[in-house]
Parts: sequence; structure tokens; C-alpha cells
Amino acid sequence: MPEWTRCYDELKLDLITATSAIAGLSSILFGLFTNLPVALGPGMGLNAYFTYQVVGIKGQGHVNYRLALTAVFLEGWIFMFLALTGMRHWLVKIIPRTIKIASGVGIGMFLTLIGVTYASGIGIVTGSMATPLTLAGCPAEDLNELGECTSGIMSNPKMWVGIVLGGLFTTVLMSFRVKGAIIIGIGLVSILRNTPFTFFPNTPDGNWRFNYFSKVVNFHPIQRTLMQQQWNLGDDGGKFALALFTFLYVDIIDCTATLYSMARFCSRARRDETEFPRSTVAFCVDSLCISIGSLVGLSPVTPFIESSAGIAEGGRTGLTAVVTGSCFLVTLFFAPILASVPPWATGCTLILVGCMMIRQVTKINWSYIGDAIPSFVTLAFIPFSYSVAYGLLAGLFTYAVLNIAIWAIVKLSRESVTPQNYHLKECWTWRPPRERPWLMQAAVGIWGWMTRRKNQSTAFSLDSADEVNGNPSGQNRADTAYKGPADAPPEPLRQPFEDSAAAAK
Repeated sequence: MPEWTRCYDELKLDLITATSAIAGLSSILFGLFTNLPVALGPGMGLNAYFTYQVVGIKGQGHVNYRLALTAVFLEGWIFMFLALTGMRHWLVKIIPRTIKIASGVGIGMFLTLIGVTYASGIGIVTGSMATPLTLAGCPAEDLNELGECTSGIMSNPKMWVGIVLGGLFTTVLMSFRVKGAIIIGIGLVSILRNTPFTFFPNTPDGNWRFNYFSKVVNFHPIQRTLMQQQWNLGDDGGKFALALFTFLYVDIIDCTATLYSMARFCSRARRDETEFPRSTVAFCVDSLCISIGSLVGLSPVTPFIESSAGIAEGGRTGLTAVVTGSCFLVTLFFAPILASVPPWATGCTLILVGCMMIRQVTKINWSYIGDAIPSFVTLAFIPFSYSVAYGLLAGLFTYAVLNIAIWAIVKLSRESVTPQNYHLKECWTWRPPRERPWLMQAAVGIWGWMTRRKNQSTAFSLDSADEVNGNPSGQNRADTAYKGPADAPPEPLRQPFEDSAAAAK
């Protein structure tokens, strides 16, 4: 289908331009308004959920692309409302800590699974009729109609060059802290030409890609992804609501956890490490950029953890984010290079990102079964169901049912029957944080000011009523009693003064 392929390539160029533009704009805004060394861009976890679960490969998911963009647009404004009212802090606090950590681990496993598939990875694993997954690694032309390798297992040269250069070589560079190790690995795989594993084969599509790549510097305007929202939900209201809820929930966890960790890393967190300066402004900027990103066709924008690289190099203020955003804007003119990256070059990158995300698994509370089982359900269901939404819902449902049942048994037995290691369970509370955001503080201040004005108006009305009733001096009121002549001394001094005058006489 040459026409479909050409349309797909043009759509990819639109998304590259949109990604560079929104990453540059959001990073600059975030640096200027928050003074934090954190850059923003479309998040990997949300991007994977948006692409592979909501929209689906080649648009075969539950929700079409335009409707998914509408969910992202609304999520941004809901996000801002939650930040301004303080509900965002509360939602983050009531989510069990162990579920938060397990969600990040599950997304890391999800990215790893994507990195080993054919669609967006090295193609070492595929589905099977006999087993859910099976070993693959054969050339794409050897796949049958069911997506199984009929021959040539583990013989695909593209897979091996991705493993060796994009995986092992990149890992060696990372072990020695070589800057740009991932970019070096992707670049080595992408530039190969006239080989069995090139992205530019001697075919019409391959030649078109190479001709575009040869331009190096070229600006591609957004043509197909701009303002594509669909406001008519039709029969997809339930699926739309599920996508909106998942975007909102995952973004709350991802954005908040990243900002808090980056604030602690750059020593900008407060002493109790539960808050950082301008947190509400930071959340509002992120929310605004989410909605702007949806207008150009992107998945939710969020602070990315790679900002720690700039902090490690000495970044402590928003100038770091402004410089990063400026570099993103420069890449708008290098779309031919960015569009020439094959999937087997980025597959091992997804695996490495998953490895970095899964390291948090040690922070899960494995000592108490009421925390361990829901965490495991969350991190397992996300990749195995190939859905972030279903994994999160399964984990929260398991946590609620299991811990409510344990709580009921403990209370009914008057704590004579308790589970093993019950004293090691993580503390959970529904109470909101102590500090209210500036909007709620302003609302409380305005309400207090209006109350004081009302009381003053009421007092003024009482004084006016006394004058109207012919009692201007207020003789019947205790606070307006007669005080004597104007030149008389104060009441506490009058009696001693009179006694001394009588003695003198």
C-alpha cells in the first residue's frame, strides 16, 4: 500500500515537528515560571499507553486518534483545576505509596515488552497460538499471517545489530558515564546504508526515506495533526471516560513523582521534603502544556526524569530548562535526521528505559501482604494485559478489597487476630495536606474580608438607627456613655486627682 505508507511517513514528520515544538515551548515556560531545572515533553509511559492501547497500532485500538486527543485536551484543564483547588495534592496523597511505585515498575515492564516486539522494537518476541509469547527474531518476510516465525528464528540481522550496537554497546557507554550514550547507539544503527539492516533499502520507500534524510536541514510544517479534536463521543463514551481517567491518573503520579524527585535532587525541596517552592505554578504550567500539546496532535506532556542529567551537571535554576527548550526549538529544522530512525534502533532504548524504571521495585513494601499483593498485581497486569489502565484498576481494586477485609477482621476481633507483619504495613490516610494552594488561600482571604466588611456595615447601620430614633448621643448604649468634659483627665486618673485637691484645701 504505497499511498498508505507515504501518508504514514508524512504523519510521522508532523509528529516530529510537533514534539520538538511543544518540548521547546513547555520547557521554556516551565523554566521561566518555576525557576526549576526541569524540562518537559511527551512522556514515554503516557506515550506508550496513548499509542498502543488507546489508539492502537495503525489506528486499530478502542478509541480513534481524534477522540484520544480530545481526552488529552480535557485532561489538561481538569489537571489545572485540581492543582488550583488543591485536589491534586490530595489525590496524590490518598493513592497508596506502594501502588505508585508499582505503577512505575509496571510501565517499565510495558516499555520493555514494546521494545522486544516487531512494531516498535528489535523483533525478538512475537505472539503465538500455542503460547501467549514465543521466541522470534526472524526476518519480517518470514512471518506468517498469524505473526509467527515459520523459519529463521534469531537470524534477523536487523535484530542483531540492534542488540549489539543499540543495546550492549550503549550499555557499555552508560557504564562509563559517557554523555549521550543512548543517542550514540541509536545513531550508529540509523546511519548504516547498503546493508541487510539498513532503514534505506533500494526500494521506492527506502529511496524516498534516504532522499529526505539527505536534506539534513529542513522544516516540515504540521499538516495532518493540527486541531484534530473530535467532540462527538457517539457510542464511545465509556471508552473515552476510561482513557481520560487513565491519562489523568497516570499523569498525576508521573508528573508529581518526577517533580518531587527532581526538586530533592537539586536541593530545592523544603526541609520535610513533602513540598517544593512554586509547586502549584509548576502543576499549572504542566497542565496548560498538556492541552496545548493535544492541539498539535501529541500525547500528554510531562516533566521527564532525564532532567536529572542537567542537574547532575550543575543545573539548579530555570535557566537550565530554558536552554534545553531552546535546543528543542533548534531541532525543528533537523526533522530529516529524526525521521530516519528505524524501530530496531530504538527497541533496545525502550528496554534500557524499562530497566531504569524497574529499579524502583526494591522500594515496594514486600514485608506486608496487604501491600505486596496489590503491588504485584499492578506491576504484572500492566504488561500482561498490554494496558496501563487495566493494570492500575486491578491494583487499586485488589488493594481496596484486601485491606478492607483485613481491617474488618482486626476490628471485629478487637485486634486479637492480626495478619503476619501487620505492624509493618504502610500508613495510609485520606486527609489532605496541611498547606493549601494559593487559590484556596485567596478564596479564604476574600471570604474573611467580606465577612469583616459585613460586620462593619452592620455596626454602622446600628449607629444610624440610633440617630434616626432621636438618640444621637447614644445615652442608652454602654459604649457611648457620658465621659465628662473634653479636657477632663482619663477616668482612672480622676479619683486620685480629686483626692489630692481635697487634701490641699
